[in-house]
Amino acid sequence: MAVGSTIEWTEATWNPVTGCTRVSTGCDHCYAARMTHRLELMGSKEYAGLTAVNRRGERHFNGVIKTHHDRLSIPHRWRQPRLVFVNSMSDLFHPKVPLDFIKDVFRVMNDCERHTFQILTKRPDIAATHALSLKWTDNIWMGTSVENMLVTHRIKDLVRIRAKIRFLSLEPLLGPLPRLALSGIHWVIVGGESGPRARPMEANWVRQLRDRCVAQGVPFFFKQWGGVNKKATGRVLDGEIWDELPRTHCGGHVQVAQT
Repeated sequence: MAVGSTIEWTEATWNPVTGCTRVSTGCDHCYAARMTHRLELMGSKEYAGLTAVNRRGERHFNGVIKTHHDRLSIPHRWRQPRLVFVNSMSDLFHPKVPLDFIKDVFRVMNDCERHTFQILTKRPDIAATHALSLKWTDNIWMGTSVENMLVTHRIKDLVRIRAKIRFLSLEPLLGPLPRLALSGIHWVIVGGESGPRARPMEANWVRQLRDRCVAQGVPFFFKQWGGVNKKATGRVLDGEIWDELPRTHCGGHVQVAQT
């Protein structure tokens, strides 16, 4: 599916915000913090000064947030429709991102109706608070991350938001979610943690979620098994690749650009 991104469930990334802060255990081995540091070493000013080293020697975000007005015009330059992951390297609803800037981001998404924008946050409570101040055109999908039972409360905040498509990213999946609430949810992504010190994901956790999605008619996307070498472990689940996408308002599935 990827056009300008290696992330399996999208085609492009757009990062008008950089920098973040740890929220929960799902953040402990954050790929975005590691990538931010690499980009800083490559000379990228947008990613400079956003990370520090913790006591375990791992890179983590230091809480500095940068908003980039010069990046707001990027989706306008893409002529072909595409799926766009908004802030793959940050969180649009971080408490330090001003509401006025969030509105600017939404105006771009509202104007670029040919694209489908996928917003993913670990702070759906903030998103729900701001939701009435924002215009939710049908091309804006809203999702939240849920890595274990301790943060399933995020789902209640997500379903308060009147986005046409609401989705869950269960990645890194760090524990079983046997009674996952799927009412008001239109898509589920599941993936194991990857990279250094990746924590294991049990196959039965994934099967349980797949079966629950199938039973309730919710499209299921299995992203990866993860591990230190995610290419080696792949993304095949019981002999199948699960690439389901949300249904459009017309009843069909979302169309993705051809590579």
